[in-house]
Amino acid sequence: MNVEMNSEMLEQDTLSASASDDGAEIHDLGYRKFEGERSGLVGAVRSLSWQTIRSILGLGRKGRHKVFPIIVGVVAALPAVVFLGVAIVLGNFGEGATLTYSELFAFSFTAAVLFAAMVAPEALVRDRRDAMFTMYLSTPLTRVSYLSAKVSAVLIVMMTIVFGPVLLALLGWTFVGSGPDGFFNWMLAFVRLFFGSLIISAVLSSIALACSSLTNRRAFASIAVILAIFGGIISSNVLVGDADFSNVYGLLDPIGTATQTATLVLGESTENLDSPPLLASVDSQVVVLGTLAWFAVGAAVVVFKYRKLEAI
Repeated sequence: MNVEMNSEMLEQDTLSASASDDGAEIHDLGYRKFEGERSGLVGAVRSLSWQTIRSILGLGRKGRHKVFPIIVGVVAALPAVVFLGVAIVLGNFGEGATLTYSELFAFSFTAAVLFAAMVAPEALVRDRRDAMFTMYLSTPLTRVSYLSAKVSAVLIVMMTIVFGPVLLALLGWTFVGSGPDGFFNWMLAFVRLFFGSLIISAVLSSIALACSSLTNRRAFASIAVILAIFGGIISSNVLVGDADFSNVYGLLDPIGTATQTATLVLGESTENLDSPPLLASVDSQVVVLGTLAWFAVGAAVVVFKYRKLEAI
């Protein structure tokens, strides 16, 4: 059997030939040149990002992997669908009801936290558990490009969860004539809501990925995400609400900090609400810095862990 090797040939081509009297076959292995499109590093990042989205949503996997994504989808869509249905049926949101744009983010809160805790960790944990991280680094992907693909995938899905219900609610508001007047104002509201959603999604994604980088078990990662989010919420409320500490300690709440920054992006004030958030009286620049700090800490943890992670 002769085997012809060529360094420029990538795809395997199998040729069969008759052998002995017992009917066995000898397979002569050869190679032919790959003639498809070479997308390079950009294509590798794009492909990994898409496969990560499929993985965390359970697409192409067994039914048990689809349970949490389905629950998150239902929780995310249901409030906004009900909101839109009430608007269509009643023609308004109820007698004397008022709603600010920033309050639309409440539709996404539960679903976003569920995704961050129960679904997003799969983006990183699965590759380390199945030793796929090493294989990815044997391709044109580097640690930086690998993480870029993973972050992109998680952020895209998180944005769908946070911005989707908000957009649906805005459409319902517009349908009953309570939305922005004119095309320009409507687009301005759309852009502001988009960037507000992006801020919240970025903070939650950084927390989810940071916790996921600390363990190879999704259950442990989920617990860590829950502790980080609700631990911050509880501690900030105890320190500010019960112990009468400065409202600056409200920055310990990642959701409240990100939402308050999104409110600033929308150009709205929460000081006159019946139950203003803890950060309503805190300087805007401090709130923005607090949001950046939450994101930066999460990103730093991920980068540090993967810089030290062995690839072999």
